[in-house]
Amino acid sequence: MLETKNKSNHLIHEKSPYLLQHANNPVDWYAWSKEAFEKAKQEDKPIFLSIGYSTCHWCHVMAHESFEDDEIAEVLNQSFVCIKVDREERPDIDAVYMAVCQAITGSGGWPMTILMTPEQKPFWAGTYLPKHSSMRATGLLELLTFIHEQWDKNREQLLHTGEEITKYLNEQAAVSPDAIMPEHNLLQDAIEQFKSSYDSRWGGFGGAPKFPTPHNLLFLLRYSVLEENPDALSMAEHTLTQMFRGGLFDHIGGGFSRYSTDVRWLVPHFEKMLYDNALLSYTYLEAFAVTKRPLYRNVAKRTLDYVLRELRDEQGGFYCGQDADSDKVEGKYYVFTPKEIRDVLGEKDAERFCDRFGITATGNFEGKNILNLLEEEKFEQEEESIAQMYRKLYDYRLQRTQLHRDDKVLTSWNALMIAALAKAGALLSEPEYLNAAQKAQCFLEENLVDERGRLLVRWRDGEAAHDGQLDDYAFYAFSLLELYRTTFELDYLKRAEQIAEQILELFADEEQGGLFLYAKDSEQLISRPKEVYDGAIPSGNSVAAEVFVRLAALTGEEHWRQASERQLQFLSGWVKEYPAGYGMSLIALTGVLYPSQELICTAQSEADLKEICNFLHQHFLPNLTVLLKHNKNGEQLASIAPFTAEYPLPQQGVQYYLCQNGACSSPVQTLSELEQQLDSSYK
Repeated sequence: MLETKNKSNHLIHEKSPYLLQHANNPVDWYAWSKEAFEKAKQEDKPIFLSIGYSTCHWCHVMAHESFEDDEIAEVLNQSFVCIKVDREERPDIDAVYMAVCQAITGSGGWPMTILMTPEQKPFWAGTYLPKHSSMRATGLLELLTFIHEQWDKNREQLLHTGEEITKYLNEQAAVSPDAIMPEHNLLQDAIEQFKSSYDSRWGGFGGAPKFPTPHNLLFLLRYSVLEENPDALSMAEHTLTQMFRGGLFDHIGGGFSRYSTDVRWLVPHFEKMLYDNALLSYTYLEAFAVTKRPLYRNVAKRTLDYVLRELRDEQGGFYCGQDADSDKVEGKYYVFTPKEIRDVLGEKDAERFCDRFGITATGNFEGKNILNLLEEEKFEQEEESIAQMYRKLYDYRLQRTQLHRDDKVLTSWNALMIAALAKAGALLSEPEYLNAAQKAQCFLEENLVDERGRLLVRWRDGEAAHDGQLDDYAFYAFSLLELYRTTFELDYLKRAEQIAEQILELFADEEQGGLFLYAKDSEQLISRPKEVYDGAIPSGNSVAAEVFVRLAALTGEEHWRQASERQLQFLSGWVKEYPAGYGMSLIALTGVLYPSQELICTAQSEADLKEICNFLHQHFLPNLTVLLKHNKNGEQLASIAPFTAEYPLPQQGVQYYLCQNGACSSPVQTLSELEQQLDSSYK
């Protein structure tokens, strides 16, 4: 057997935590690079491509079983060129080969295993593989042995398969439903689909596993306001409440895990990701804005506080997430026994705590306990004494074991967090959140914009890398518009417009409509997909549509109206196929299918506009866009929204101009008069 131990491979100089986890494997890993593909061509070997991420439980399992194993390493090193990809650093590669995996197997996931030619054309795909075959699964060792034999004896068949799969992939990428005009029935059909899969007992949609999918809940909240629809509100509220009550929410440390493995939201897949917590905190904030229910405010705060405490870089950016495993045991960090609770809290407080959070001697997860409030009737009432118990158990938990943290900073996920923090800054009137959002935005500008003015995907340990992709641009523009909505600072609006221009320049499909995943001048892979479906994260296409709609309303520019119209028509063709799968697209559609309102507020000084800012932050008016004009920003505002040049500044006080669907009401001078105009327009 070849000597493979105690030798670093080509990943040792990478920045990705995931790649570095594999840098001392006996497998001779390469990063995705010209060097790796040239080696495969020169040595006449197929490629073994493995895609995952550092907080992935099954990635750890496969690494331990196979990639740390000398027998597997010997076969891989002799017969293949091995490439590791961090899906969070290279979402373009992940998207292309995930489409391959789903086409071949009917499903996908991570770790993803792809076998392909040196020309990147895949001929086999799968996910987790045990080392040896069993009745349930093909073993990696047997697969590698078979493929090696086929490469030597039946290569033409493998090459033909690679060509056919690549051809199919490009044919599918070229297929797009016909663009259609947005119509209300798309929203109504979505509501009916949500109703049909809604779990009225436990909340959420469908069976296990259950994913939060926050943008679907956002749509339901938005629809409930625009249509005064109690069913939509009830589905959203019950789901938000039950997700908090279950083990999906970390009742000790705050924040949410990725998804629930059961229908009750009790047993999570324990990894915590930045994007989930950004989208969920944003959604709970919107639920608070709609209902004023304190529970939603408290859940949002505890989620944001968790992120600020455990995922924030000292320079202001936010890390990717935390692992599900501790000491190679999934969930160990989060679960407790009654004895541990007694040892930390004492008998009296422990009895009260265990009763509240369902902690028993038998346990609810492998003999231990996931804290939950599913059986607690007074779950909305939380006394300070309970909060003190949280803090004691949190400190104990930190000492007991550790979680791995993926400490790279991703532009797209950071943008989602900035949007949530900006929203919190407006709704909660707590400066800490807005300050954190602004600091993170500065971090992105300083560290993740290159010399061309282009966005990059990730930063870690002082180094930024990889061309920004559609999600980076779309999510960042969205976050800038959220910062503008909170602060009314025109620099954010101007920067959002600049980023949106780059979206059109770099990603637009001028012939078929929609936006490609990666830019026209980035590395070209075997296909160039457009992601439209709103899965765990909303698609860049749907978020870009929301950005274009908002810019059209804010600037009054025909350019943005046309961009939003093209994008919404493209999306509507997809939405028609299965409306409930396109929650963020549905939100963008509400921006044009319901009456739009534009409010221009003019005053001599910025200080005179403070009252209207406070009013706007306390009222949920989903299709209202606002511009503030005063003696210091008139010229800049006119450069962004030229129509505002015609609005004079009053000699004193504030003048309010409210327009709806192209018709403007008479200007008013008092907030009470403006409230009357707003109330009448929402009825």
